[in-house]
Amino acid sequence: MNIEHLPKVALIAGPTASGKSALALAIAARHDGVVINADSAQVYADLRILTARPSVEEEASAPHRLFGHVDAADATYSAARWAAEATRAIDEVAAEGRLPILVGGTGLYVRTLLDGIAPVPAIDPDLREQVRALPVAEAHAALALL
Repeated sequence: MNIEHLPKVALIAGPTASGKSALALAIAARHDGVVINADSAQVYADLRILTARPSVEEEASAPHRLFGHVDAADATYSAARWAAEATRAIDEVAAEGRLPILVGGTGLYVRTLLDGIAPVPAIDPDLREQVRALPVAEAHAALALL
């Protein structure tokens, strides 16, 4: 990826409970920023409490993107899909003249955004259901044969 053509982006990454969200909100307030989620669990709508996702009040204090926008039942969400959505969000925010602020602890997401990722072929839905229906011990034994 040729980064010279990318818009300026603030990136805040680190472990859970290290103050990333508070820093992102402070930067957003000071630099007319938009907070863009880069945490693999915080994309899911159903997991607000389990993921330390910003509160409703925090999300209302600055624009936020890509937080809680995926149903947890969507088993097809991936780093590649997030990177495509993040690229669109970054471009939209930059086009508005605002600072995109990526915040999260998922290094794979950030690496995928910067370096790309090998495409994953589509999985036959019938095969997926057959594998999911296997008892755990049987699935483990089948994988051990590979």
